[in-house]
Amino acid sequence: MEQTTKRSVISYVIAGFIFTAVLGALLHFFYEWSGNSQAVSLFSPVNESAWEHMKLVFFPVLLWALFMPSRIRKEYPSLCPALLAGSLLGTFLVPVLFYTYSGILGQNVSFVDIAIFFIAVAAAFYTAWKLKASDRIYRLRKPIAAMAVLLALSFFLFTFLPPQIGLFQEP
Repeated sequence: MEQTTKRSVISYVIAGFIFTAVLGALLHFFYEWSGNSQAVSLFSPVNESAWEHMKLVFFPVLLWALFMPSRIRKEYPSLCPALLAGSLLGTFLVPVLFYTYSGILGQNVSFVDIAIFFIAVAAAFYTAWKLKASDRIYRLRKPIAAMAVLLALSFFLFTFLPPQIGLFQEP
């Protein structure tokens, strides 16, 4: 493996973490800033529910994976499915960590909620980094992609038709 490509992958993963952290933080406000645009609501939280906040991790990582440079994609064909797998992990960490700590404390704390977002983003990119050369993750690329598509479609549907269960309710 060429040393330049290895440095490029490290830079790509670190830049992806920063991109996701910044875009995810901004996405929190896009819906309100857009004047409650339905198009923006597909990708940005429309309320304070854990479900809506899962979008903050999922869509920025997905966007980052879609625009992976071709030389990195060629050298590390497992990186894209690894990013999608990391995105799924990070996305589902949001409600798991939120409900765990808020259940223990009996309340939610803003700075902990923000920390959970950054932990989830870090977990997504750490997972991608660890799986970037995995043959197994590459073989699982189609089911992983299908899960990512299913989750995206679920976000779109449940933005407008949320089930009446706790995950979709504001705390």
